[in-house]
Amino acid sequence: MDVRYPIGKLQVPEKVTLENIQEWLKEIETYTIRLRETVDSLSDEELGRTYREGSWTVRQLVHHIADSQLNMYQRLKLALTDENPTVPAFDEEKWAIQPDTNLPVESSIKMLEGINERIVSLGNSLTEEQLDRAFTHQINGIITVATKVAKLAWHEEHHLAHIKIALSK
Repeated sequence: MDVRYPIGKLQVPEKVTLENIQEWLKEIETYTIRLRETVDSLSDEELGRTYREGSWTVRQLVHHIADSQLNMYQRLKLALTDENPTVPAFDEEKWAIQPDTNLPVESSIKMLEGINERIVSLGNSLTEEQLDRAFTHQINGIITVATKVAKLAWHEEHHLAHIKIALSK
């Protein structure tokens, strides 16, 4: 297993269906429960563990997940409300070392609860036509709503696996 991609790289079906969307939304809907089960009782020492040499700590990962979901949620809404808007990248490395990432992980879990609730609500209302709406990412190019929902689910699971690897050491 490549610890950088413990659940594999993101794979999106060529033709995403509303059934695919529902599967991904179920993962997003239950994510904070599973994240809490994993990190709620951790000590500072455990929150400081990494899954590989030079990687983010468990604490940084939890904060990164919230930061990333926030950015991806905004991109999803922009794709649904604007005509192919261009969205900036965000420097994840710089975000990961800002002072707010020293806060207890609970602050980010609370953010995730709200963001994920909004993502699931929005996702449940999507139509087949809306799955093809898109935004243009400053670096990665055109990304559809369907691909963004897939990434919202995959990204959380990807980093939960990283956290579990770090805690198993």
